[in-house]
Amino acid sequence: MENIGRATFGSKFGALMATLGTAVGLGNIWRFPYMCGANGGGAFLFVFLLCALLLGLPVMITEFFIGRHSKKNATGAFDVLAPGTHWNVIGFNGVLAAFLILGFYTVVSGWTMGYMFQSLSGSLNGKTADDFTSDFSLFISSAPRLMFWTVIVVIMTHYIIYSGVKKGIERSAKFMMPLLFIVLFALTIRSITLPGAKAGLQFLFNPDFSKITSATILSAMGQSFFSLSIGMGCLITYSSYFGKTTNIQTTAFQVTLLDTFVAVLASVMIFPAVFSFGIQPTAGAELVFITLPNVFEQLPLGNLWAFVFYLLLAVAAITSIISLHEVVTLYIHEEHHVTRKKAAIYVSAGILVLASISSLSLGIWKEYTLFGLTFFDFLDYITAKIMLPFGGMMICIFVGRRIEKKILKEELTNKGTTSFYFFNIYAFFIKHIAPVAIGLIFLYETGLIHWIMNLLN
Repeated sequence: MENIGRATFGSKFGALMATLGTAVGLGNIWRFPYMCGANGGGAFLFVFLLCALLLGLPVMITEFFIGRHSKKNATGAFDVLAPGTHWNVIGFNGVLAAFLILGFYTVVSGWTMGYMFQSLSGSLNGKTADDFTSDFSLFISSAPRLMFWTVIVVIMTHYIIYSGVKKGIERSAKFMMPLLFIVLFALTIRSITLPGAKAGLQFLFNPDFSKITSATILSAMGQSFFSLSIGMGCLITYSSYFGKTTNIQTTAFQVTLLDTFVAVLASVMIFPAVFSFGIQPTAGAELVFITLPNVFEQLPLGNLWAFVFYLLLAVAAITSIISLHEVVTLYIHEEHHVTRKKAAIYVSAGILVLASISSLSLGIWKEYTLFGLTFFDFLDYITAKIMLPFGGMMICIFVGRRIEKKILKEELTNKGTTSFYFFNIYAFFIKHIAPVAIGLIFLYETGLIHWIMNLLN
């Protein structure tokens, strides 16, 4: 099912780096550490690793199958695999989720750019913990500053998408992903050499299994889902650029392994520093923009380490935004038959509008809410807690019940040229186990599981 003339990645390394860029992002370096800190440290890490391997990896392989077998965008893929049906609603869900995520993710990426500039200029110097708290509140409520950095992020991303698959996405990934690992390693080494760092490592790697509850398990499942970018169309879109010789199983395993490694390494970077200065690891989402600046302030060459850290965050954010942008751009390009460059312009313009509303909802429009949430928080809630679990669950149901096992196996083994030793176990898991597991994530994240339990009691 080859789509003649369609762009593909130029090398296996480029395909791996680009696909890794879809998974590695703020979810690994920002969200995972504070989720880990709030859920018992090592106990959460243990459950997360199991979930990434047993849930995330099989579902990633499934999305890779859809993308490469169809050689189409996230919506068109289902029209190819199930023509004349309504299964393409799964693709629409992914494309819309990607666009809505861009509405707030771009804003957060602007925060990282703004803090990177502040660390470089020295404006983070000589401040107390209370100063960092008030400064962050002022920063996110300042529409002009937020819009400036948001526009910078959109321009950078647009240029890469506008340049195409090989010259834009693949080339940038080959530079940014190795840079991310170099910076992450440098910060980790600095962190574990701090006095008292051992307590942070014990918190992370000496699990207290008594802290594992049903909430911990479901939170870890949800985090593995979010971290691996499952259900938002990115993996289908990027795998549609895979060549015929790309080993889907190996690529999925490498991406899962490296993505998980980044999340763990980010925690190794953060927790020793946090414990070294007597700060609670349960600081929450503000850990990166309030707690850590306070840590950097107390370090020798604090400005330098702060700059390097926010550079790391910015790189991780940009690689994720590129993949989300590409999901929507390719959909418009292929389904609405406009040139790729025009599609990129339309998407970038839409992101600016959505991000502007998100930015203003943190400041002068804060009193205007949707279901009790600011527009920024609403976009986060509806995508992470509803659209992504729904998309992942439906992808498993679609492949498990609609696709013939023979076709599935042929694609995943490159027509028998590679082995898939546990194929029957994988197929059973995707058809029967994964939809239930992901459904539990959905029920938990939306609060429905608590409502059901209360009803039963």
